Amino acid sequence: MQKLKSGTNPKQSKDKILDRTITTREVIFLLAFVFCLSPLITPPIALFMGLIIAQFVGHPYLHLNHKATHLLLQISVVGLGFGMNVNNAMKAGKEGILFAVISIIGTLVIGFFMGKLLKIERKTSYLISAGTAICGGSAIAAISPVIKAEEKQISVALGTIFILNSIALVLFPLIGHQLDLSQNQFGLWCAIAIHDTSSVVGAASKYGAEALEIATTVKLARALWIIPVVFLSMILFKNKNSKLKIPYFIGLFVFSMMANTYITLVQEYSSYLVAIAKAGLTVTLFLIGCGLSKKVLQSVGIKPLLQGVVLWILISTVALWMVMYLAR
Repeated sequence: MQKLKSGTNPKQSKDKILDRTITTREVIFLLAFVFCLSPLITPPIALFMGLIIAQFVGHPYLHLNHKATHLLLQISVVGLGFGMNVNNAMKAGKEGILFAVISIIGTLVIGFFMGKLLKIERKTSYLISAGTAICGGSAIAAISPVIKAEEKQISVALGTIFILNSIALVLFPLIGHQLDLSQNQFGLWCAIAIHDTSSVVGAASKYGAEALEIATTVKLARALWIIPVVFLSMILFKNKNSKLKIPYFIGLFVFSMMANTYITLVQEYSSYLVAIAKAGLTVTLFLIGCGLSKKVLQSVGIKPLLQGVVLWILISTVALWMVMYLAR
């Protein structure tokens, strides 16, 4: 009888060890999450912390990560609107529209031919091109159901975009300072050449307040191009029964800008709302880093990554030339 009890102990012991491992992973994640709310942690550091957790600890709530980052990013962007002025935003939007049209059309066309050349699966190639052309993960999320993309194709496209976003978040401010770009130039460049809104805002906020305002406004105006591109996708992939997803948070962003511009009471508390929004953005980038597990990185593959890198370098170089010589 004693032997039977001792025989059950190893299994019970393993279960307890497993429970402790899961608990430890959750504790590490939650401590890092809270630490990201500190003003000491910048967006690039938060992203790097997330990457470390993804590779060596593991995300304990990975199944909730996509929804959490999506919602938190939208809330943060709306909050940033409370630190912006409508008149300045309209001026920035007008200046960025020419860059947007040229870069979006050019990226989609070049991406199409690159996909053919590298023999990348058609839907994967199209998602990478659209994500690079407009607003990264948001564009991929909107277009995927329209073209009926499979989970593997979506994962590869998102993995490619997020890897390049991580690099851009650190690299762009360094290049901007090296080339002595103005706040206006850097804001425009970020909005055009960096895929995801989270990384655009993260890089621009590190460069300066004016760059942040311009980058956020131009990027969100650029996000509206999701609508015509979704319709284009329906035609190209012959799927007219799909539903169009409109990014409603952009309307809330405009509302928050108007409130900050015209309502005195809102102006008194706008600095606090912006500080909360920036903290939310930092946490968003931490969660994005946590989602870049080894499995996601390995699923990307050489050819899709090559397409993403080439498109990104092309759009970054052309956009940089345009803002340096056509913008002040």
